[in-house]
Amino acid sequence: MAVTIVERPATKTPPVRKRAVSRRQRPLWMLAPGGVLMVVVILVPLAVALLVSLLDLDQYTLREWTGAPFIGLDNYVEAVTDTALPHAIRVSVGYSALVTVATLPVGLAAALATQQRFPGRALVRSAFLIPYVLPAFVVGTVWRTILQPQGPANTLLGEQYLWLNGPKSYWALVVVQLWTSWPLVYLLALSGLQGINEEVHEAAALDGAGWWMKLRYVIFPHLRGVLALGLIISFLHNLNNFTLPFVLFGVPAPHDVEVLPVLTYVESFQNFRFGLSAAMAVLSLLLVAIPLAVYLRAVRLNRDES
Repeated sequence: MAVTIVERPATKTPPVRKRAVSRRQRPLWMLAPGGVLMVVVILVPLAVALLVSLLDLDQYTLREWTGAPFIGLDNYVEAVTDTALPHAIRVSVGYSALVTVATLPVGLAAALATQQRFPGRALVRSAFLIPYVLPAFVVGTVWRTILQPQGPANTLLGEQYLWLNGPKSYWALVVVQLWTSWPLVYLLALSGLQGINEEVHEAAALDGAGWWMKLRYVIFPHLRGVLALGLIISFLHNLNNFTLPFVLFGVPAPHDVEVLPVLTYVESFQNFRFGLSAAMAVLSLLLVAIPLAVYLRAVRLNRDES
């Protein structure tokens, strides 16, 4: 019996159309608006500030600022040697570091206290956020009223201290800044505590770990990265804070609380030394970049080890 084999005609595969934009290139187009915004908002003002810091720009040459005399690094030399910039850096770094260290136990204690469920926990958590959500202008105005010579602070202490002038103004700035900064660490610590698995707590309880052992060997290792980020953000925020010292003490600020942002403002908008103030702003940017670079380096090393 003969078997007839019928051959089917070969089907032509349709040509594959090349896409105009590949999948690998598509996210780059999606990042284009953000890149343009970053250039306009960050890079262009930074380039202008660097240019102005190299010019002898003041109230007399401001109208034709592009034709102001080019003096190179003279503004930077004058800022370091002939102004109060070194003192302002010491004050800013000192009080920022002191406030940052003090916010850690306060914020962590508040997070631990509100982690477990209890009646009214939502109200307590909301009350803890009040210092953080209030505008700095409102905080400065309220505390300026409290710290007046005849204000509630001296009435409560029974003494006539000068909190807004003299040596005690430094500690007044530390206390007010601490009052408004600790909720940031509290929020980050609370988010870190909620991210810890309940099985970890149960395992620690089964092993007979006490409160301190559980806090040291279970909770702290999980919160190390979160707390480090909170401390860096808090330090940079305190270092760059302008509104609170400006409203609390006014200008010219007392010598003990002459922080870097206020000094830069005075040189620019009161003394009209725009080139000198731009040099101070660039130096403050470098000062801010140091702890940020240390943190990013630590995060990279930790990631490589893991």
